[in-house]
Amino acid sequence: MQKHTIFGAGLIGGFLGGVMTSLDLDTTLVCRPSIKQKLANGLLLTDYAENRAVAKVLQLMDNEDLASNKSEKLTCDFLWITVKCTAMESVTREIHPFVGPNTIIFCCQNGLGSDQIIKAQFPNNTVLRVMVPFNVAEPKAGHLHRGSQGTMYVESIPAVAETIKGIIRQINQPIMRVKSTTNMNAILWAKLQLNLGNSVNALADIPVKSMLEQRAYRLVNAALMKELLVVTKALKIDLPKLTAVSAQKIPAILSLPSFIYKRITKKVLAIDPTVRSSMWWDLSQGKKTEIDHLNGAVVRAGEKLGIPCPANTNIIRLVKKMEETPLSVRKDGFSGEALLREVRAAVL
Repeated sequence: MQKHTIFGAGLIGGFLGGVMTSLDLDTTLVCRPSIKQKLANGLLLTDYAENRAVAKVLQLMDNEDLASNKSEKLTCDFLWITVKCTAMESVTREIHPFVGPNTIIFCCQNGLGSDQIIKAQFPNNTVLRVMVPFNVAEPKAGHLHRGSQGTMYVESIPAVAETIKGIIRQINQPIMRVKSTTNMNAILWAKLQLNLGNSVNALADIPVKSMLEQRAYRLVNAALMKELLVVTKALKIDLPKLTAVSAQKIPAILSLPSFIYKRITKKVLAIDPTVRSSMWWDLSQGKKTEIDHLNGAVVRAGEKLGIPCPANTNIIRLVKKMEETPLSVRKDGFSGEALLREVRAAVL
């Protein structure tokens, strides 16, 4: 049986590894000791559409297990890296025991470019990108809940196309829809457009659903997206449709008055009312965020093209200021109106 290893099994990695384990695939989850303890009695997986899966017994490994392992062969057929972009540099040192000459490495990060770090360290291995569209929350220890919609995309190249097809046949389930793509660059830019709102959610300090119900926050999000669309047009990237609405139409819909917006999106915007963005989680725990790999990617691409991106530039400034502010002295999140004033001041 082919062996899967999930390296960095937090919320996303835990969900992915839990689904694989529930399907009786040989799967090892490499995680922190605290997560290993939480998952010691198995894992319940649920989603917003009331799908369920159970992984009764998980193969778990933490740093202590890895350090004490002297003889067991750890190399795997498929290594799924599910840490955040900010941890990719350190990961290159930690994943060596799992990488054999034929190991396919999957990079499951938000944003653009972090896979290049892995490719530089493992030039003889196949390194592919994965786009994970959904949020995962932890209602309690041993229970992970997928709170939003979206299909996971796995990059495919001719040399391993049949292998990727085989993996997708195995793991594509109602609780986690999976497809392959040969156009991952466009997919990641389309996902990046949606991820720009992570920064807005982090600064708002409220659930995503509550944020989207307020027009001022939506206008901020729309301003960030408009800049990305100008950049991708200049790059001649045709953004695929990842949601029920095309990429080009999303800013206009976000800008609608709330009573119209809610009516239009009621049936197509499936999101759990408790979901918050991963960037909010990072800020709430005093960690460095992925802002440079998300909004920062838009700004850097714009600079190369001579296209100013003031809204994204100012959002980056606000998030970095929040990163530098100790948790003990932070105030409440920005109101929609206050955040909109900040962005409009930068644009004007």
